[in-house]
Amino acid sequence: MAGSELTNVKSPRVKAARRLTKRAFRDQDRKFLAEGPQAVREALRLADVTLELFTTAEAELRHAELITEATLQGVPVHRASGEVMAELTQTVTPQGLVAVCRLVHVPLERALEGTPRLVAVLAHVRDPGNAGTVMRAADAAGADAVVFTDASVDPYNGKCVRASAGSLFHLPVVIGAPVSPSVRQLKERGLRVLAADGAGKHTLDDVDLSGPTAWIFGNEAWGLPEEIRAEADDVVRVPIYGQAESLNLATAAAVCLYSSARAQRVP
Repeated sequence: MAGSELTNVKSPRVKAARRLTKRAFRDQDRKFLAEGPQAVREALRLADVTLELFTTAEAELRHAELITEATLQGVPVHRASGEVMAELTQTVTPQGLVAVCRLVHVPLERALEGTPRLVAVLAHVRDPGNAGTVMRAADAAGADAVVFTDASVDPYNGKCVRASAGSLFHLPVVIGAPVSPSVRQLKERGLRVLAADGAGKHTLDDVDLSGPTAWIFGNEAWGLPEEIRAEADDVVRVPIYGQAESLNLATAAAVCLYSSARAQRVP
């Protein structure tokens, strides 16, 4: 680790990283921040993604293996004071590690290369915590890609990155995709497009999920617009067996994705 500890929150290096907490600057600089040891670990597993790493002295000792890996990759590592780290993080209790990373999303065409069998599409999803958790569920269910439509939250939002628990770095992520052309492409690639909606005519118990499937998930507050439901091959709801009024978006998405994953793996 070169240089002395960064203590000036107004230094050019700190200001350059701090600006990445804003979407406009992330888009402009083509970079984002990955906070915490899990995100940093997964970022370092991808070649040429991590551009620099900020760490407190305490985190340097606690996560020595990550500091070593970054150094071996030629990633500049900067020791930062607690005050500087607080400027770069958006959590109440920072974990002392923040990486500056290249944007990792890909075009839809690339995400659908090969033979995709399970894709999650987020349409009008605005809550970053929900969006990140859906990414994590899609990754765990073995999905081939996650698509963020042009009306959805930025997956590089700090809360979204943290909620994904590293899954942002594991599977192809598409951003800014218009809904209608994306649905057409998914269908052209042989995927059955299902809209997850509480007002769906059919339930998960009624539909065959063994084939290639793309799930569209909408805004938790108002669901999916009628025009999106109309473009899907079917509108499906998660059955409620108890007295709960509904499931939140991330939970419903996990149920749908795992139902497809399980059906696709049954001999």
